[in-house]
Amino acid sequence: MSQKSKAEELEALAAARWRVAAVLTACTLVTYVGFILLVAFDKPLMGMQLVPGLSLGILLGALVIATAWGLTGIYVLWANGKYDKALHQYRR
Repeated sequence: MSQKSKAEELEALAAARWRVAAVLTACTLVTYVGFILLVAFDKPLMGMQLVPGLSLGILLGALVIATAWGLTGIYVLWANGKYDKALHQYRR
């Protein structure tokens, strides 16, 4: 494999990593900003009691945290399954 094609391969790998990171970051921001906007502008909705002791705001707050964990897990699975393998192949 020529040096130029290796460089192109590494650039493509870096671009793929950036795309995945950008998409997951955007998902995280939409989740957090959406939650904050609901808290700021629709307090009655967020204060709605679903069951005694559990409001919609508390439930959505927990879902924001779970979403962050889930998106982190997606990145870890992608990085371990594709990125690290491709990087290991490049280093050979």
